[in-house]
Amino acid sequence: MKRKYEWLEAEWSRMREQSLDRTWQTVEPIAEAGGAWIRGCGKKLLNLSANNYLGLAHEERIVEAGEKAARKWGAGGTASRLVLGNYPLYDELERRLAEWKQREGALVFANGYQANTGVIAALAGRGDVVFSDRLNHASIVDGIILSRAEHVRYRHNDLEHLEFLLQKHQGARRKWIVTDSVFSMDGDKAPLLALAELRERYGALLMVDEAHAGGVRGEQGQGLCHELGMADQVDVLMGTFSKAFGVYGAYVCADQPVIRHLRSKARSLIYSTALPPAVIGSTLAALTQIETDRWRRQALRQNASWFRQKLRASGFAVADEDTQIIPLAIGENERALQFSQKLLERGIAAVAIRPPTVPDGTARIRFTVMATHTPDELAWAVQELAAIRDELDGREAL
Repeated sequence: MKRKYEWLEAEWSRMREQSLDRTWQTVEPIAEAGGAWIRGCGKKLLNLSANNYLGLAHEERIVEAGEKAARKWGAGGTASRLVLGNYPLYDELERRLAEWKQREGALVFANGYQANTGVIAALAGRGDVVFSDRLNHASIVDGIILSRAEHVRYRHNDLEHLEFLLQKHQGARRKWIVTDSVFSMDGDKAPLLALAELRERYGALLMVDEAHAGGVRGEQGQGLCHELGMADQVDVLMGTFSKAFGVYGAYVCADQPVIRHLRSKARSLIYSTALPPAVIGSTLAALTQIETDRWRRQALRQNASWFRQKLRASGFAVADEDTQIIPLAIGENERALQFSQKLLERGIAAVAIRPPTVPDGTARIRFTVMATHTPDELAWAVQELAAIRDELDGREAL
């Protein structure tokens, strides 16, 4: 029996040698801290790795809305939405999402991965070309592979390279440009206005993943496309409920012909049980909070700016951006793991990100700031970061 899995043991050994093996920490949230603190490894930890950007995951009104929906509609989804699993709650959420995004329609998916894979595979196919930023999320990459369209990657945010590739493939049946709006591992933004111009110039279609901008950018949290005033130039707007909403699931908003097509062709939607009513109920309440609680977005922007300034003042190289995702470049996988472990020992939860999530040689600590962090907490984190850097650098010098 052992010989049967020798190939897996060999692969595991290879991953461990390269510091690419993965485990997870079991943690417990501290609800009264608004998600800013958690418990893990027997201690209280400042949470600098969550996607709960606005601190809504433990908001009482959102939790109660989920409980109320579960009592009325049941604990779980009973079937695919196309097989009598569609409750009025789902229709209400999609109607409100369409109004929020100012589009004709919306569709809710189980999660962001299923949304991107299902939508891209349903809208693109053989004879089409999909132009994808090299740093797009893995779900976008996998959706393109599933679509069987030609996958053409352009250098990160390189508009000249993208235009060259668009010219090269002018004869394609259909051309899709797909990009994140805020890139999840680098925290920088896509040049959306310029992408919209290229869409128009070359007769392409544009899909934007607003997972890390939804809820935190725009007047009512609609995302970066709305903040820039160009959302009407985007053919498909995708977003998630698992980041700023503090819940779970994902959505796409588009014109009715697109929504109608996806309802009948998106396999990840058709062949999945509907989300539990509790999730939909909580999401509806979170959407209301996002539309009205502007102070949360303001607090998040202020905290992100504060944290970046403190890092720079302590000698850390931090990109000149204004998003809540702040990577600290480390380079080597083993050193990134050491840095993360040292942070854990000092009471800070911040995870090392390694390949294949990021390119080889670019391992990093990815910090994510929340609206519920305080300046004192963030200043303390920077002090601990500087102390760990000096400790590790001193060891290497010996």
